[in-house]
Amino acid sequence: MPRSFPLEKIRNIGVIAHIDAGKTTVTERIMYYTGRTYKIGDVDTGTAVMDWMEEERQRGITITAAATTCYWQDHRINIIDTPGHVDFTAEVERSLRVLDGGVVVFDGVAGVEAQSETVWRQADRYRVPRICFINKMDRVGANFKRTISMIENRLKAKPLPIQLPLGSGESFEGVIDLIENKAWHYDGKPDTEPVETAIPESERKRCDKYRQALIEKLAEHDDHILEAYLEGHEISPSTMRQALRKVTLENKGVPTLCGSALRNKGVQPLLDAIISYLPSPLDMPPVLAIDTASEAEVTRAVSDEAPFSALAFKVVSDPFVGRLVYLRVYSGIMKAGSQVMNSTTGRRERIGRLLLMHANRREEVDAADTGSIVATLGLKNTFTADTLCDVSEPVLLESIRFPEPVVSISIEPKTRADQDKMSTALQKLTEEDPTFKVTYNEETGQTIISGMGELHLEVIVNRMISEFGVGAKVGKPRVAYRETITESIKVEGRFVRQSGGHGQYGHVWLELEPLGRGGGFEFVDAIKGATIPRKYVPAVETGVKEAMETGVLAGYPVVDVKATIYDGSYHDVDSSELAFKMAGSQALRSGVRKAKPVILEPIMKLEVVAPEQFLGDIIGDLNAKRGHIEHIDSQGDTYVLRCLIPLAETFGYATRVRSLTQGRATHSLEYYKYRELPAELTEEITEKAVGR
Repeated sequence: MPRSFPLEKIRNIGVIAHIDAGKTTVTERIMYYTGRTYKIGDVDTGTAVMDWMEEERQRGITITAAATTCYWQDHRINIIDTPGHVDFTAEVERSLRVLDGGVVVFDGVAGVEAQSETVWRQADRYRVPRICFINKMDRVGANFKRTISMIENRLKAKPLPIQLPLGSGESFEGVIDLIENKAWHYDGKPDTEPVETAIPESERKRCDKYRQALIEKLAEHDDHILEAYLEGHEISPSTMRQALRKVTLENKGVPTLCGSALRNKGVQPLLDAIISYLPSPLDMPPVLAIDTASEAEVTRAVSDEAPFSALAFKVVSDPFVGRLVYLRVYSGIMKAGSQVMNSTTGRRERIGRLLLMHANRREEVDAADTGSIVATLGLKNTFTADTLCDVSEPVLLESIRFPEPVVSISIEPKTRADQDKMSTALQKLTEEDPTFKVTYNEETGQTIISGMGELHLEVIVNRMISEFGVGAKVGKPRVAYRETITESIKVEGRFVRQSGGHGQYGHVWLELEPLGRGGGFEFVDAIKGATIPRKYVPAVETGVKEAMETGVLAGYPVVDVKATIYDGSYHDVDSSELAFKMAGSQALRSGVRKAKPVILEPIMKLEVVAPEQFLGDIIGDLNAKRGHIEHIDSQGDTYVLRCLIPLAETFGYATRVRSLTQGRATHSLEYYKYRELPAELTEEITEKAVGR
């Protein structure tokens, strides 16, 4: 079967950045110049194609990653426009897992911001080659050189400027191409072609300096350039581009461009750079997988001839067509109507219609070949991070890790009619968003929803009301505290019941040990001999896990514990899985009480950008909120303050910081880690829990 598009001419890329750096504006211009749209969408007026959700248009921010496909210079570019707000970091995580390259957008005035660091680390984790685009060079205070310096210092990256801005602020009129040694002038009108000119004499010295530095950096990684450089030969643009591509693919450098997407300046050279420097699926190493039969590590070649394998990275409840599952095809071909294996669940699924997505619009296709990003209908039992593969050769691809929720609120339906609607809505929303969790508190009879931040939960609730028509009452935000132990202890769990006929008998000895922060839960079977039959050990583990869901101090989940079963006894007639499950549960509860338990609270990274005159008030306020200030850096006439602060102290901080600074400060919050709660607050929380 002939390919729909040559593999070497496909680019699967994501546009990633801090909130308000201009990601969606860049994507809208890319779609316009590639002919995908005939009219430029605008974020501020709510007409951006990629921000298609009602919530996104009202707030002027991206909430969900949107995909589109466009064409430039005989290449197909599959683009995912990702959110910049930290509450929606899962959207960036899952997008980077399935993409081959990234365009990182920076605000030319603010430079590297808090969420810029987060998305950069995410891209590092998945080893995604990327290019940088320094946007908003037309704004007052834009500083190309300082942003380059911040990329080096804060991101520990190696930016390779291949362009220089021609002017800055209101006088920004174009870019200088250091590879071709020429300048491009733009008049800011979307339909006017850029004008090629010679580099102005006033800029010649600066250009020569930057070009020389670029050649020297490339010579470190390319023998041809090193040889030509040492012999004093002129280095051709094509040779430089080849070297830059190699350096980018090996993650040893990051080509850096500049422009102003809003003013239509510098977008076409960015498209050229995407084609020239970012990888095709063929440039990526063969995908690693686990053979489900032998559990051995295998690879899947990037080829249509290889057995089919794909990763589901996103689930969307579309109001018009139903449940959509987004897939990245890593090998082989998937046809509409074919049967595939979901190797994560071990169940077979039938592929329904296959769709190429353009934000919330769809284009039907018959098949998806290697390197494609498509959506499909008909997969009822496939969820985010599941692997789909050939039925005859099942493999398991690397999954996607998502952070745990840190904020909870209670929610209840307004009327009995809303009860069923709310259950349906919550089920669909949890399928869509792996960082959104729903639990039911039997003690209070409340439904608790948990997410990554106040904005995250606010958007979820608004979507329930507007999209699913649910009437709901919402409680105040609550912190997702955790409990853990601080000492190792050996503890006995015994469950004995006798009431005529068969009784219940389960008896275990566990050793409980604290794990490091983020260690989770570990269960070790250290039974020697036949003190307990092996068939009862999994039941003990289940009992321990269930008991960990509600701790002993204040009812919060227990984390970071290693439980080792090393002894016990059983009864030939009365022992059962239920008895050993209860014994394991009792041992865990008893052990946690005796092992000096503590409550852990989530700590957030807070970054505040404010004028100098308000700095004292902000610092005083943060000190009163148990904040620990790490750095204060000057950035022009403003200051950037970085601080660690307990999540419990951040509720309503947006209003607080606005009132302290007359609305002139901005801030961003990002989850950092769990840390032990001070003793006096532990007592307060425990008393509240007991009094409930």
